[in-house]
Order: sequence, then C-alpha cells, then structure tokens
Amino acid sequence: MTKALHDYSIAEAGAALRSGKLTSMALTEHAFERIKAIDPKISAFILLTRESALAEAAKADADFAKGIDKGPMQGIPHALKDIYGTAGIRTTCHSKVLIDNVPKEDSVVAAKFKAQGAVMLGKLATHEFAIGGPSFDLPFPPARNPWNPDHMPGGSSSGSGAAVAAGLVRIAMGSDTGGSIRGPAAYCGTIGLKPTYGLVSRRGVFPLSYTLDHCGPLSWTVEDCAIAMEVIAGFDPQDPGSADVPVPDFRSKLGRGVQGMRIGVPRHWFAKAEGASAEMVRSIDDAAQTLAKLGAVIEEIELPDHELYNACGRVILLSEAYAIHEKDFQTRPLDYGLYTYLRMCMGAFVTATDLTQAMRLRRELSRAVNAQLKHCDALITASALAPAPAFADIDPKAVPNFPIQTMAQDVTGNPAMSIPTGFSASGLPLSMQIVGRAFDEPTVLGIGAAFEAATKLHERRPTFNVAKAA
Repeated sequence: MTKALHDYSIAEAGAALRSGKLTSMALTEHAFERIKAIDPKISAFILLTRESALAEAAKADADFAKGIDKGPMQGIPHALKDIYGTAGIRTTCHSKVLIDNVPKEDSVVAAKFKAQGAVMLGKLATHEFAIGGPSFDLPFPPARNPWNPDHMPGGSSSGSGAAVAAGLVRIAMGSDTGGSIRGPAAYCGTIGLKPTYGLVSRRGVFPLSYTLDHCGPLSWTVEDCAIAMEVIAGFDPQDPGSADVPVPDFRSKLGRGVQGMRIGVPRHWFAKAEGASAEMVRSIDDAAQTLAKLGAVIEEIELPDHELYNACGRVILLSEAYAIHEKDFQTRPLDYGLYTYLRMCMGAFVTATDLTQAMRLRRELSRAVNAQLKHCDALITASALAPAPAFADIDPKAVPNFPIQTMAQDVTGNPAMSIPTGFSASGLPLSMQIVGRAFDEPTVLGIGAAFEAATKLHERRPTFNVAKAA
C-alpha cells in the first residue's frame, strides 16, 4: 500500500524532495486538501495562507532544482500558533482585542522557518492570549480533539496539537508557560517539547509571562521534533531571557538507545494525585518497565510536592500576565472572553510579598529537581493525569481546571517532552513526560526515540470518515 503524503515524516519528505520523487507543491496542495476535508470537524486553523504558501512551495521546488539546499525544513509545510507574529499576516491571539493586528515583522521563529524555505500553511487556534479557554465567546471556535471531537485537545496550543494529530501538518509551533505545549501533546497523542528556558527566542511572540514563557514544537515523531529544534534554537541578544549557550546536536542521541541510563520516577507526584486516572498511572508504570527492558535503570525518587510547583508558578504567571494586560483590562474589559478575564483578574490581587516569596521558592524547587538530575540522566512523570475531558463536562460559569502536571518544568526551566504511552479504554491518548537536565535536549529526545521505536505508537493515527482525507 502506497504511503499517504501526510504520513511522510519531515526526514522522509525531505529525502523525497531532494531526490526529485516529490515536490513541495504536491505536499502543500495535499495538505490544503486534507485541511479542507478534516478541519471543519476540528477547527485547528483560524487562518489559512494558501496564496503565500503555494508561492513558498514553488520557490522551494525551484531552489531544489538549482541545487540550493537551505536546510531540513525546506519545502516542508508547517503552521504557527496564532500568538507568533507574522509580517503582513494577521496575528490575533484568538482574541477580539487583537482582531485587526497585523505585525510588521516576523517573530524570530517564523523568520527562521522562512529562511530555511519552509512553507507556512496558516495560523492555529489557541486559548485566548494562551490562557483563556476553551471558550465559545471568542471570535473563532475552539479547536477539537481529532481522536474524538466531543473532547478537548488541551491548551493553550490547542490548534497545534489538533493539527499535528490529524495529519494536517507534521510540525506546528506552540508555547508553554504552564504546560501549553505538553498538555495538547498529551491529550492529542503527539510529541510536544518544551525546551530549556532561553534556548528558543520568544521575540515577536505575544507574551503571557516573561519569566515562564517557552516556545517549542509539537510533532508526530521524535525525530521531526529534533529537526524542528535544529531550525529554531539559538541565542537572541534581543530576547532578555535568551541563553547564550552552544546549540546542541538534537539528533545526536537518536537511535542510541537507553542502555545503562538512570531514569528517576517521582511516582508520588502522580500515583495518588487528585484527578489521576488508573489508566494513566498504569500506562506510565508500563512505560517505565519498557525502558527498563531496553536497558535503563529505573529508580523511584522523592521531590517536593507538585502542588508547591503549581502554586509557585501560578503566582508568577498570573501576576506577570496581569501586568501585560493591565491597560486593556482597565479600558476595554468586555473585549476579553470570560475565562481570560476571570483567570487574569486574579493577578491584580497578587502582592509584592506573594511574588517575592514565589521567586524565592522557585529557586528552592529548581534546586531539588536538579539535585536529582545529578545522578539521574532524566526523569519520567505524568503530563496529563487523565485522558482528554469532554466539552460537555465544562461548567460554563466556572473556569476549567484540567488535571495536568506540567507547571513544575516551567518553574525550573528544565526541558520536558510529552510522548504517548498508549490509549484509554475510550480510545483517547495516554502520555508521560521525559524531563532532562538544562540544555540536554538530546538525551530527552534520545530516550523518547527509544521508547517510540519500541512501542510504535506513532503508527496509529485518528481516522476520519472523509474520502478526500485519505
């Protein structure tokens, strides 16, 4: 059976493009056909850039014909969460507040993809300003989960998770302040990497929290995630949070296995946590056993209670988010969705004492994680504590509170990747996250690649009863 174009990985598509067996134009047109057939069911995109995408595809093909090779993303379709600034293309943050916002410059990430000759298909749904959702009182509908559209895809990089899971793109950019890359990856069954704080420039991306924001990719395979990181990582002197460190070789540990690695498991974080499902706990325990069979040494470890990390991060996030939005909150509050308003308003009540204590606690909590990583190569723990909840379970008068455990790595800044571990009895994805030492993404990716190769979970995709989507 011939492999469908949307099932080609970046590496596979890249090889076919360079051999002349495939064109970027064919990839791009196929992607738009698939979007037309499937996206009305999941609302992953809020803007399509068909005309410019076809022009970019034509340019990529012309460059290949001339022997010009700009890098692994040349000719590859991708999409951006709609908080990434794009020159001349509307960037709304899924909000009425910025409904007419058209940036004059690209964000650094968008510019790096463009410089490699990548093809941008459009902008993806998010929770309003990466915090308020999933909401039905915004200019665009919320994205839905491709495995079951009655369920949520997670947030706030909701459109990114949905688009990758549905095979609309191989790679989509998200952002992570409290788990907004890893949550959608967990609920949608994709790879989602929150890089080390400062490794990817955030310049030109609308901020939520200056000291917690991270930019990173969601992808269908670990290797595709590594390829995307090769493109977007690097020091940016104009981003105050950017780290001036050497960029690692993200593919250096793919295929090398986990033999002899020591992996810590803070099982007390998730095993009896409120909202934890037995299926999720069992899937992480099984994943640990899989890694053990591959040669890793699994060690149960103790860390401070995850709720301390959550509380610390929330104080910082809400206070910084309110500071960013204070003027608009005071002058046009009704232009915000209800959930955004209710969440951000809490930041107005954070005192200087609260924030100071949170910043002090942050250092102590980071020290505890990094102390364990001195003798462990990585940690594994939960991303989401249960499968994706249903939209019908949302109380329209209360802000949704999803059972996920992702704030800790935003507080510490360590790299963390969500990866599928299986499926629930209802057919929804289950997951875990792999946490590494600062700037040691290659080890995180290497462990993920070994687990992916052993389980082959990436070979199972959501299905759609749409003939044109085949």
